[in-house]
Amino acid sequence: MNILVTGGAGFIGSALCRHLAADPANRVVNVDKLSYAGNLASLSSISGLPNYRFVRADIGDEATIGEVLRAEAIDRVIHLAAETHVDRSIDGPGSFIETNIVGTYRLLQAVLKYWRSLPAPAAERFRFHHVSTDEVFGDLPFDDSTFNEGTPYAPSSPYSASKAASDHLVRAWHHTFGVPVVVTNCSNNYGPFHFPEKLIPLVILNALDEKPLPIYGTGANVRDWLYVEDHARALALVAERGGIGESYNIGGAAELTNLAVVEAICDALDKRRPRRNGESHRALIAFVADRPGHDRRYAMDTSKIERELGWAPRETFATGLERTVDWYLVNDWWWRPIREGTYAGDRLGRLAAG
Repeated sequence: MNILVTGGAGFIGSALCRHLAADPANRVVNVDKLSYAGNLASLSSISGLPNYRFVRADIGDEATIGEVLRAEAIDRVIHLAAETHVDRSIDGPGSFIETNIVGTYRLLQAVLKYWRSLPAPAAERFRFHHVSTDEVFGDLPFDDSTFNEGTPYAPSSPYSASKAASDHLVRAWHHTFGVPVVVTNCSNNYGPFHFPEKLIPLVILNALDEKPLPIYGTGANVRDWLYVEDHARALALVAERGGIGESYNIGGAAELTNLAVVEAICDALDKRRPRRNGESHRALIAFVADRPGHDRRYAMDTSKIERELGWAPRETFATGLERTVDWYLVNDWWWRPIREGTYAGDRLGRLAAG
């Protein structure tokens, strides 16, 4: 199968490319414009494989995307390219509108033209898989409620609003123009190669540097945590077997408060890399002013993908976190250039939109 992955140099995209390229029956084409979070080092293990190709391009460049689709005879597009960090969307929402909404529109236009040009068997085989987030559903109370595929959209942040808009565009191009699409919405991912502005890698690396471990508010906000390699398996499965026009929730069945996540990281580091002063890494925890509009809780009902496609996460949060912490301890070749150059761990998301 010939698969185009957009945003394949990002965190989830690189995990997906590594997973797909491990099967020699797949031809994997990675299109990424290499924004601040794109990192080709995350793909070093597959960069020399004959069934993998990288193309530096913007999803908004319809002509280039169209050329790649035709040259590679693409059967599947898995669309992950997006601006993703809520805090950055508070500081500067414009890039989220441009990439997540306008970029998705232009990508859809290129895909529509390509799909219409295909002979009948290839057109029937083609799929456009749009990868989205649980944040489009908004805020859940602290109870036993969950998001399912029919939950109404109620995004809270500029990031989630831009992703909700892109979801609606994808569905509109299916209902109006007939593009064969499938949509997935995932919970919070974590694992190796995660850009260190996000909670888990930020806390690991701050702890190693003896810096404060910032927690918003009281740390009571709850997220469902999904190990990135479990997510990659799910994405590949949905792209191959998902029903046209359907959506699937993907989650890790691991609801935890932010405070519990940070404490678990501290405990793991206490065992693996004790502090010189003998204190626990928990002593570095620092509660800071909350993020504006911070959603209380996200939780996913994943029964549809489990029932229809037979997917379930393999990693618990405990096993996935152990693998993640261990990876960061021995792979400073990957994260140190980021910490010393692109992003040193500064607080984001405190500025009002201009």
